[in-house]
Amino acid sequence: MPFIQRKPLNEYPLYLQWFFRRQARKYGQTLAPSWLWGRLPGHLLSLLLLLGLFQRKRFPVDAPLRSLVSVRVAQLNGCAFCVDLNSYNLLQGTGSTAKAEAVHHWRESELYSERERAALDYAEAMTDTARRVTPEQITALKSHFDDDGVVALTAWIAFQNFSAKFNSALGAEENGLCQLPGKSDHYRKHG
Repeated sequence: MPFIQRKPLNEYPLYLQWFFRRQARKYGQTLAPSWLWGRLPGHLLSLLLLLGLFQRKRFPVDAPLRSLVSVRVAQLNGCAFCVDLNSYNLLQGTGSTAKAEAVHHWRESELYSERERAALDYAEAMTDTARRVTPEQITALKSHFDDDGVVALTAWIAFQNFSAKFNSALGAEENGLCQLPGKSDHYRKHG
């Protein structure tokens, strides 16, 4: 249950009402964080602009890898909404939920490429505030990404941490976009 309830639709600016309806057509409902961010309309618009820049085809990190890393960041931050949405995005990008379902034990799984492993290890180091990124992790990334790609991946992981921490702190609920087996407690058990 969210800690901050949504306002009545007519209390949001008209352009956000339009956005909420558009989102509901795409996903079947307005996504939980949109109601929260809608209380800061200018900030929501800025976030959507930034998200759009991350999602451009020319962005150096492909959508499936962004979604995979995002699922892990969401698990570590305890964000059920983010696990749900990013698992859905991974399903849309790859046609499978196998990697999303197994990402909590990616180190032991053979599902992941060396590129994905380097990105997941880096994402964990960035997300866990008790850890620090090591030169070895950067070297591992550089065997799969150029310098622009490393910066892009870093920006994406930082953005996902920001989003997941916001959503988790305010109790943004999952929207049931991607029904993974046992997912309701999945992020808590395997974070």
